[in-house]
Amino acid sequence: MLRRLVANSLVVATVFATAEPVESARRPKYGGMLRVEIGAVVRSLDPASAVATLEEAAAKDDLDSLLYEGRSPEGTYTGVIGSGPFRVAEWKPGQRVVVVANENFREGRPFVDSVEIQMGRAARDRLLDVELDRADVAEIPPEEVRRAVERGVRVSVSLADELVAIVFVPGRAAAEDARSREALSRSIDRAAIVNFILQKQGEPAGGLLPQWSSGTAFLFSTTVDTTEARNIWSEFGGPRRIVLGYDANDSLEQSIAERIAVDAREAGGSVTVVATKPGTASVNTDVRFVRLPMASRDPREALAAYISILAPIIGVNADPRPATTPQQIYDAERAIVSTYRVVPLVWLPRAYGLGSRVRNWKAPATGAGWPFADVWLGEAE
Repeated sequence: MLRRLVANSLVVATVFATAEPVESARRPKYGGMLRVEIGAVVRSLDPASAVATLEEAAAKDDLDSLLYEGRSPEGTYTGVIGSGPFRVAEWKPGQRVVVVANENFREGRPFVDSVEIQMGRAARDRLLDVELDRADVAEIPPEEVRRAVERGVRVSVSLADELVAIVFVPGRAAAEDARSREALSRSIDRAAIVNFILQKQGEPAGGLLPQWSSGTAFLFSTTVDTTEARNIWSEFGGPRRIVLGYDANDSLEQSIAERIAVDAREAGGSVTVVATKPGTASVNTDVRFVRLPMASRDPREALAAYISILAPIIGVNADPRPATTPQQIYDAERAIVSTYRVVPLVWLPRAYGLGSRVRNWKAPATGAGWPFADVWLGEAE
């Protein structure tokens, strides 16, 4: 039965990635520096160096994709640093990195001579710089896509392949109460988060895999159930106070946290939101956010990666490679979600603003890094 449901759902699944127009009439050019701006900071290129945040881990993964020649099925990069399409020419930890084309790269030399990546740039500054052609490629928060388009910025949007969820901190009283966890999950209006906060750039999430990957996401409810949440909280004679922490530097997390607090209050719950410093865990926080890019398009590989990350965070034992068949993948996913220790919220796409010089851009594939090796630069328009 599940196999038939998966097959049918894959036929009707929709993909909302945008693609750049084919420019076959223009001859690719070699040369020039591609100017890139991102919000994250990477403090070390050493593979053995620990990262402070999941955001830094994602950015480091993108940077590694430029510097290493390949990737193993387990997700680790192969070769030595500099064996990929680019090698490092300048490095200022947490601020700026310049990579230059590797003339000996096995798949051919990149079109651009170099890529300059400015790190730690605020979202507003990134959008302004790409609008004024001071940057060629800039990360844009999904909730800013509509505004960017209205301002005339070329925008590229990938598949929705980054999971935003909240996780309960093990050992906290609120976290150890299964019914309270369930009540909070049921009280959240995920559709409102997508429609109003994300300006329809994303999808509600009820499970750990998106519909386009697993074909079974529709089996995980994303519907708000205020009545049942109120009934659960009434079992305790009133709501238990839950403290939800968000990254003080992440405006999207703050907006979602405040929306969750409103939803919980309407269902008879009590959620207090507090800002936390990136890379630190507040001892007073019951719940916190995680943002997890998919490691692979393959549902088995993607789920295995998620379990490896989430199991130690939420304090559960789970096989990181639990499944091979669609039914097994679904069962493993359901086993994690049904604990309500991790509460999926929304799926986000990766969005980029493109300057007028950028040619042959393709939105990054799921599990792949930046496509800078295939980009070439034309005349500014």
